[in-house]
Amino acid sequence: MPFADSPGCRIYFRLEGSSEKPLLVLAHALGTDHGLWDPQMAPLLRHFRVLRLDLRGHGASDAPPGDYSIAQLAADVLAAAGEQRFSYCGLSLGGMIGQWLAAHHGDRLDRVVLANTSPRVADPRQFEARRLTVLEQGMTAVEPAAMQRFFTTPASPAAATIRTTLLATNPLGYAGCCAAIRDLDNLPLLTDIRVPTLVIGGDQDQSTPWAGHGDVLATRIPGARVTKIASAHLSNLERPASFTHALLDFLLPEPAAPRIDPPAPAERASANAANFMLDFQELIDRYAWAARWTRPPDGDAGARRLVALALTAALGRSEEFRLEVRAGLSLELDEQDLKDVLMQVAVYAGAPVADQASQIAQQELRAATV
Repeated sequence: MPFADSPGCRIYFRLEGSSEKPLLVLAHALGTDHGLWDPQMAPLLRHFRVLRLDLRGHGASDAPPGDYSIAQLAADVLAAAGEQRFSYCGLSLGGMIGQWLAAHHGDRLDRVVLANTSPRVADPRQFEARRLTVLEQGMTAVEPAAMQRFFTTPASPAAATIRTTLLATNPLGYAGCCAAIRDLDNLPLLTDIRVPTLVIGGDQDQSTPWAGHGDVLATRIPGARVTKIASAHLSNLERPASFTHALLDFLLPEPAAPRIDPPAPAERASANAANFMLDFQELIDRYAWAARWTRPPDGDAGARRLVALALTAALGRSEEFRLEVRAGLSLELDEQDLKDVLMQVAVYAGAPVADQASQIAQQELRAATV
């Protein structure tokens, strides 16, 4: 098993992908482990070499007794990453570490993503109480409340795996990280961050609500971008397609527009007729190919649902499309998957039917959030 030596602690990490690709480091939330990022791995590995670590006190990493600090946890990340430059994505506790890294080691970072996190908790006493609870009663004492914060519904497909991971977390390590969050105060650091930053928030996040947490990061970090996702605290699990799309849209460079070389002077006369189609060809190259097919891959929504949505939209079957959207939103359909279907319909079936379907989709999305 690969371990990195950090002061007073061995840190487990998992490194995957080609060494020729840029490095991306992923850091998980309190009470989870590196497996939190499983839904993102397939699309990320197409573009990055990915390093996932188990934070101090979690997973296969050591869990030394005592209080930890954000600076210690950040040092653990740097120990796992070695001397390489990297981009970084951290969720919750991982995002708190990301703020510290961006402020103190911005020269090592290309970009940073801070998801469902905060520069300072509203009531540090809550984390002191949680620290004492797990030391005295074990992980089962905090499991129900933690699972309620993690997901909007306990029936989430990922909930059973996360519950197992949470219950298997070493109480000493969990308590040590609770102390780090209790003592957290990154507010003075935010204006010093010069690394390009994306802040992701969940609109149903009880642990780090946007107001007072994500909005503080977004306003105080110079030039920070913002993405909000319809999810609770573990947004990358609850809305994997939307999260992955936001992540790759921020981390990847814009695809270069296809180059269309002008004809040589001797060829211009014979090319006049062909030039009539250049605008159309550029539309196809730029949007149907370069833009559409370089977008992040589809998420976990059922293939039959997506096929039904595309067919009913393309054929102008408005009522059937509405029913498919309504049923899908109540089950597995992710908003980003729906957007991608409508973009496909626009390219291959035409803008009018896509526009009609888009209006219906927006009506159903509004109704689903009431």
